Amino acid sequence: VRVGNLLFISGTTATDESGKIVAPGDIVAQTRYIYQKFGKLLAAVGAGFEHIVQTTEYITTTENYGKTAEVRREIFKGPFPTATGVIVKGLLREGALIEISAVAALPG
Repeated sequence: VRVGNLLFISGTTATDESGKIVAPGDIVAQTRYIYQKFGKLLAAVGAGFEHIVQTTEYITTTENYGKTAEVRREIFKGPFPTATGVIVKGLLREGALIEISAVAALPG
């Protein structure tokens, strides 16, 4: 949803075009896949990862949080967006280990 120069990206899981979870059991691959989806969405509105100002990660286990932080450091080169990590009992998509939402401040 776009409101003015802000783009709000809904919680996204690592699902392919058919709705199947990508890389079951691999939170790093799922995280990268979600950010690939974000990259396509951002490109479609003339933006990039440098325009993301906030992310929220919902993950199913605490030991996985460090792994997702490593992927964030690959994606974002600084300044880093604000980030919130939330441990959840489960996600709606069976097999999803992470769900990420984001807010971007678009150029122009």
